[in-house]
Amino acid sequence: MTQPWLNAWPRNVSRKLEYPDISLGEVLEQSAKGAAERTALYYNDTSLTFGKLNELTNKFAATLQTLNVRKGDRAAIYLPNSPQFIVACYGALRAGCIVVAINPLYKEREIERILEDSEAKVIVASNQLHSRVQSVIERTRLTHVIVTEGNAFPPRDSQPNSQRGAKHGSSALDMESLLAECVNHVKSVQIDSKRDLALLQYTGGTTGRPKGAMLTHYNLVANAVQFATWLRMRPGLETHLSVLPFSHIYGMTTAMNAPIYTRSPMILIPDAREIRTIIQAIDKYAPTIFCGVPSMYIALINEPDISQHEFRSIRVCVSGATALPAEIQRRFEALTRGRLVEGYGLTEASPVTHVNPLDDASKSRIGSIGIPISDTDARIVDLETGLHDVAPHTKGELIVRGPQVMVGYWNDIAESNIALRGEWLHTGDIATMDPEGYFRIVDRKKDMINISGLKVWPREVEEVLNEHPAIKEATVIAVPDPVSGEAVKAFVVLKDEYRDRVSPDEISIFCKEKIAAYKAPRIVEFRDSLPKTSVGKILRRELRTRPSE
Repeated sequence: MTQPWLNAWPRNVSRKLEYPDISLGEVLEQSAKGAAERTALYYNDTSLTFGKLNELTNKFAATLQTLNVRKGDRAAIYLPNSPQFIVACYGALRAGCIVVAINPLYKEREIERILEDSEAKVIVASNQLHSRVQSVIERTRLTHVIVTEGNAFPPRDSQPNSQRGAKHGSSALDMESLLAECVNHVKSVQIDSKRDLALLQYTGGTTGRPKGAMLTHYNLVANAVQFATWLRMRPGLETHLSVLPFSHIYGMTTAMNAPIYTRSPMILIPDAREIRTIIQAIDKYAPTIFCGVPSMYIALINEPDISQHEFRSIRVCVSGATALPAEIQRRFEALTRGRLVEGYGLTEASPVTHVNPLDDASKSRIGSIGIPISDTDARIVDLETGLHDVAPHTKGELIVRGPQVMVGYWNDIAESNIALRGEWLHTGDIATMDPEGYFRIVDRKKDMINISGLKVWPREVEEVLNEHPAIKEATVIAVPDPVSGEAVKAFVVLKDEYRDRVSPDEISIFCKEKIAAYKAPRIVEFRDSLPKTSVGKILRRELRTRPSE
């Protein structure tokens, strides 16, 4: 099979790479050995060295072992970007656990589904999110809840004894106290990097039910190396603006794992919506690499006083998750004098598979996700069978293969067999490839809604809508949004007795109380009826082509 993108291959980037045969937890350990005194992260006017970060990670691993958490047990992390997230993640990996990262925006019903499916044994949550965990703990297999105060880090040498509450009690273990009290050494755990799982990352996959993509240590280490190599990250000379949430695979790889691999400091931003915090961090720490989504770049360039801030330190930015508007790319590059290019990935591939070349501005294609990165192959195949390559510029399904591709879905052989056929991962995205080997995403096979890279599945939102006492029936679709790429629009038929008594805003507020705010419908349109097939199935495609009345 030809690979036309090789003619556009960036200089100084190898097509074939060597990947260390180590666990992801060992990546931090090796970086600490080589750069113990180098700053690993900046957070809330404090900093930690790689040596100190590694020490805390070892203590957390030893603590988990003391709590009888063993190799293969699932350890959930329900935190925003913070030192605690890194310590919990790498500590759990070092103890042999499989990490389950949970979006801190998720509400009770969402975290319950993930905890139930993964059968997580332990969870680390912020104090602000602890009440959500407590409300669902009875219906999970959690044996330990570890709570952390967001700003109380790193721990002092001595703190009051941590609470050791029963599983069903209101108390929990205190992370800072556990670390301060820990005197044990972590016991070595043998990990087969290509076989042992490091992460269950939950995604809708090809249907609306959340499924855990099973990513091995090798998958995650390989993608960190691939990404760092493509961006030509200079060990010890880069500073990363880590604004993408670590709980999302895009942020975990590009904003946490890759910087740790290259021994580069991270500027931790807990909330990507706080634009002033991001600007202040750029002013103070002069980052060189900034991976984000279009809505972040849009928000920054639209700040009224943005010209008064110095962004010239930024060397390279990668935008993912949704299409990057050409005008935004132009304006942000003018602001930074750096490069902003579009890339592509998906949870099932750890996630990065494509990025535009960075060595020459003329190689970047506006509206394109670029070309496959090192050791990654891609094809566009026919939509009917998924077996045959289609001609250039012809729509088909994008399929990929490489060392970063998952081994399957957790406890779901049927969906695994649909997604993984032969050596190829079928992405579910409809794309084209031009004769030069550049790929463009043009549509999706399923109904997933993409909001700044966060997946929203209509069925989940519709379940919530149908719980409202005033709603007779409802459905949702994606509509274009200039900031987030897409937004959720709901079409609602009210029960006769509630007509003129319920407003669209009330419906949106109801949803926000039950699911993450970004999943809730931004637009609610009342209709007398919804278009349906002869067997009663709602015709979303008709609503897409005629979204308003």
